[in-house]
Amino acid sequence: MNIQHNISLKPYNTFGIDVKAIDFISVSNLAELQTVLKHQNSDLFLLGGGSNMLLTKDITNKLVIHLNLKGKEIIKQNEDFVWIKANAGENWHEFILWCLDQDFGGLENMSLIPGNIGTAPIQNIGAYGKELKDNFIECEAVEITSGKVHTFSKENCQFGYRNSIFKNELKDKYIITSVTFKLTKQNHQLNTSYGAIESELDKQKVTNPSIKDISNAVITIRQSKLPDPKELGNSGSFFKNPVISQEDFKKFISKFPEAPSYRMSDSEVKIPAGWLIEQTGFKGKRFGDAGVHKNQALVLVNYNNATGEEIWDLAMKIKTTVLKKFNIEINPEVNIY
Repeated sequence: MNIQHNISLKPYNTFGIDVKAIDFISVSNLAELQTVLKHQNSDLFLLGGGSNMLLTKDITNKLVIHLNLKGKEIIKQNEDFVWIKANAGENWHEFILWCLDQDFGGLENMSLIPGNIGTAPIQNIGAYGKELKDNFIECEAVEITSGKVHTFSKENCQFGYRNSIFKNELKDKYIITSVTFKLTKQNHQLNTSYGAIESELDKQKVTNPSIKDISNAVITIRQSKLPDPKELGNSGSFFKNPVISQEDFKKFISKFPEAPSYRMSDSEVKIPAGWLIEQTGFKGKRFGDAGVHKNQALVLVNYNNATGEEIWDLAMKIKTTVLKKFNIEINPEVNIY
């Protein structure tokens, strides 16, 4: 085992926060991971693409494991569908582009979401009317205490809105090593009704869109709103969109009739957190090197040398202000350490 010491994690997190890992190891296959788990005698800190986290301090009391498991394969297919297994270290967006090159459909609406395959089920990532669970078949995960590989079906994962069993009962108990997806080979089910996809397709003069056209539209929309982490440190959407009861929604909409909303069920309504934040005046504001992006109020950014604590302080200031103005609580989508 090649454990390194005092490694800067700045290149390993999309916020670009410069904290150190006292003990660090990168694993590139399942056997290496199981060997590390067998010999580890400290708590673990799992690091994938580093896109869904805010690091606020050095990691001094945990072994940081960088999950760099690469590879993808078609495990079966028929005339209509294909089942693809992708390993945890594969980049999410690059995997989608590969699928599109094969004309495999289902993930195109989630183009350009940052991060790796292995963390996608934990969050049940989603965008523009699609969620990971829509094409998810199963994932394989290693039990940390035993090193044994277990398979989790969609039902086992208990997916919810930006949620799964891996954020709740099984948090810190398993490491996802691969995910299997079921995608379409023909008769693709296009989803263009959410957000600005249709208007973007109109702008591009696309009248009969393919799955690649939808991906390109989503990429264009996201790039117009979201900064590239390689140029400006960020973790995408920092806050989850709050879901409130119909009873609370009636009170809310009577005071703010112009507010956008999305009906989730007969009993719940989702309110865009970005709209709430924008109404409190934080959009585009900068506090030292921590700030809120000028084009998307949901995105907190590191302009250069902000610490994780400074970004977290800004997030809490936003949360408190939104609660005071709207009586709605917004909570982080990213993991805080």
